[in-house]
Amino acid sequence: MDSTGQPSSVSSPLLTQQEDHFVASINEEHETTCWGCGLRLIIAPYAPVFRCGWCGAITNHNARKSDGKYSWLRRLRDRCFVTILLLFMLFIIGSGVWAIYPVVFSVSNFCGIFHMIVTAILSISTISTYVLASFRSPGVPPLISWGSYPAVGRGGLADYNFCHICSKPKSPDTHHCRSCGMCVLDMDHHCPFIGNCVGAGNHRSFILFLISAVTSTFYVSVISAYVLYHIWPPLRHIPSVVLTRSTVFAVIKESTLPFLISVESLPVRGFVLIYLFFASISVKIGLAVLLWQQLCYIYEGKTYLSHLSSNPDEVEEKDCQNIVRFFGCPYPATRYVLTFWNSKKKHDK
Repeated sequence: MDSTGQPSSVSSPLLTQQEDHFVASINEEHETTCWGCGLRLIIAPYAPVFRCGWCGAITNHNARKSDGKYSWLRRLRDRCFVTILLLFMLFIIGSGVWAIYPVVFSVSNFCGIFHMIVTAILSISTISTYVLASFRSPGVPPLISWGSYPAVGRGGLADYNFCHICSKPKSPDTHHCRSCGMCVLDMDHHCPFIGNCVGAGNHRSFILFLISAVTSTFYVSVISAYVLYHIWPPLRHIPSVVLTRSTVFAVIKESTLPFLISVESLPVRGFVLIYLFFASISVKIGLAVLLWQQLCYIYEGKTYLSHLSSNPDEVEEKDCQNIVRFFGCPYPATRYVLTFWNSKKKHDK
C-alpha cells in the first residue's frame, strides 16, 4: 500500500528489465483519474468514454471545449430579436387602439369600455409574461460536491457528465447552451425570439406567454374584422341569378371592380385594420402550433431535447397530471379535474 492508502504494484526481482518496462507502460496507458470522486481508475486504452464504478460519473476523453468566439454575436442577435418583438407588440397595441376604438365607442359606450378592459388585460399579460420569459434565469443546476473521494459518496454522481466550458458537473437533464454560455436545468430549447433558453426557471412563463399571445392575436383578428365590416364603403348590389359557367365570370367581374373602387375610398384606418387582421392571423397560426407542440411534450412529461434523445421504442407514461404539476395548480382545484379525466378514460375503454 502507498501513502495514499491505495494499492500499488510491486515488481518481482525475477522480472527482467524489459518485463519491468512492459508492465510500467501498461499501467501508464490504463490508469486515469475520475473527475467526479478523484479516485484512480484502470481502464482499457480503447475506451474514451467510461463510467466510474464508485460515484457513477461519466468521463468522455473526446469531449472538447468549444470556442466561444462568436458567443457575443449570438447574444447580440437575441437582444435584437427581443427589441424588435417588443416594438412590434407595442405597435400592434397602439395601432389597434387608434384604429379600432373610435369605431367601437361610436357603437356604444358600454361596448367601448368593455373592449378597452379586454385590451388592457391581454396587453399587460402578454408583455409581462414575455418579459419574464426573456429576462428570467432559465434555470441553474444545483451545486453538488465533486472532485474528492470523502465528499462524493457511492453513486453520488450517477450519469453525471463534466461540462468543460462551465468546469462543473452536468446532470443528465442539464444541457449547455452555447448562446447563453451556461448550463441550463431541464433545457427545452433556446428561443432567439425571447433571447433566452427555455428551461426549468422560465418554462412556465414561456407557456403562459404563448397562451396569452394566441388569445390576444385571436381577439385582434376578430375585432379588426368587426370594425372593417362597419367602416367598409358600400359595394354595388349584384342581383342574384342562376349561376352558369358564363354567369360565374360575369359575377366575378362585376364584384371585383366595385371592391377595388371601394378600397380606393377606404380611409387610412381601414388599411391599418387590414394589416392588423392578416398579421394577427399569421402570428396566431405559428404560435398556436408551437403551443400545441409544447403542451404535448408536457403531457408526456418531456422537454423538446429529451424527446429528441429518447428511444422511440420506449413506452412513455402520458398523463394529464403532468400538465397539472407543470402549472403548479392547487390541489383542491385539480382534484375534481383529474377525477373527471380518469373516469372519462375508464368509460372510453
